[in-house]
Amino acid sequence: MSQNFYIHPDNPQQRLISQAVEIVRKGGVIVYPTDSAYALGCQLGDKSALDRIRLIRQLDKNHNFTLMCRDLGELATYAKVDNQIFRTLKANTPGAYTFILEATSEVPRRLMHPKRKTIGLRVPANPIAQALLEELAEPMMSVTLILPGDDLPLTDPDDIRTVLEKRVDVIVDGGYCGLEPTTVVDLTGDVPVLVRRGVGDFTPFE
Repeated sequence: MSQNFYIHPDNPQQRLISQAVEIVRKGGVIVYPTDSAYALGCQLGDKSALDRIRLIRQLDKNHNFTLMCRDLGELATYAKVDNQIFRTLKANTPGAYTFILEATSEVPRRLMHPKRKTIGLRVPANPIAQALLEELAEPMMSVTLILPGDDLPLTDPDDIRTVLEKRVDVIVDGGYCGLEPTTVVDLTGDVPVLVRRGVGDFTPFE
């Protein structure tokens, strides 16, 4: 049975943030709000927790997870970033974007795209997500909370509890969340390529 934490969407209670992160550090799977939709997350490199998320989402081993990062400094540890890419990232983070970048050796191999050696990274603007990442002090592996057979992510915390309270370890209730996914931008080439239009303003990348 999962623990449920009601966390204020604008002023997260540090005591509850710390408790939630401690569960993640011990191998737990967390549901938490972002600036696009609710997400499933776990500690970086935790294969057991990762496999549990794959089972919940019924994902194959080739599905790419996103690394949720606190800031650009953390992002640059896990992706190769030149001056031009850095300027693009600085202008668009934090925000509802997933950027596909060339991965560094810091990224566990099973998280990379198997052929391209790329990784999707995000710096979310949501205060709860930021507080969790700050407390964790490292990126969190994440994937949008869309259940098998559904086209849209779960947005109501009550629905999330009903469906997942026996399959995850902690549910962070930050109120209703969005339905749209992030805007995905591929920054591995000479020019940015808009891969998916989402909640983030995609006009700079068209």
